[in-house]
Amino acid sequence: MFDALGSHVTAHPEAIGDGHPVMVYPGLGAGSRTTSQLRTFLTRAGFDVSDWGGGVNIGHAGDFDEWLDGFVRNVRALKDRHSGRKVSLIGWSLGGIFAREIAKRAPAAVRTVITLATPFASLGDATHAGTLFKLLNGEVSKITPALQAQLRTSPPVPTTSIYSKSDGIVSWRGCIEKRSAIAESVEVDASHLGMVNHPDVQRIVANRLAQPEGSWKPLGRAERIGRMERLQRAAG
Repeated sequence: MFDALGSHVTAHPEAIGDGHPVMVYPGLGAGSRTTSQLRTFLTRAGFDVSDWGGGVNIGHAGDFDEWLDGFVRNVRALKDRHSGRKVSLIGWSLGGIFAREIAKRAPAAVRTVITLATPFASLGDATHAGTLFKLLNGEVSKITPALQAQLRTSPPVPTTSIYSKSDGIVSWRGCIEKRSAIAESVEVDASHLGMVNHPDVQRIVANRLAQPEGSWKPLGRAERIGRMERLQRAAG
């Protein structure tokens, strides 16, 4: 369903990365092609970026926790291949659920988590997302209260949730992370399908990844990427 999106022109990145490993997880029904612009942008910005390696994201197979263990092992192995450097995880929509849960299971291997249009706080609602995310708990079964509580819990690592009130598919309220010393929510103006390729989103992601490990801070008002550009375009 995500392959038919209308993409924006990729933003021009600044070389701000430190070369640490980054893993990108696609949304439901999406594969590596749909995140290629974001991965290219981040690679050019100076990060070592990998696709999740799971092909098209059709949800989990079998027991969710057991299925996820394989991706936890992949992240730990990627950390080892990079001389012990922690891995940043980026997940779009359903991929954001996977990124958050992996970070909870392997916090020692994860540097930061960034989710794009991931309604982790409202998966049981009667929305399009409620239908999509039933794959987390079996194809026909409902998402249980216990699973909902699990998914709402914040990862124990720096976490950024990027959301849009003009999403069009999921509830933006369900994407709001409880603010803390290591968690934030950042609003953008993008559709659900177009978010992963939106220039402002790409710049925000790169900005968040570029923070020195152990020195994470929330995005300040003065750092809202693209804000001045939008004002200038409006004034012009």
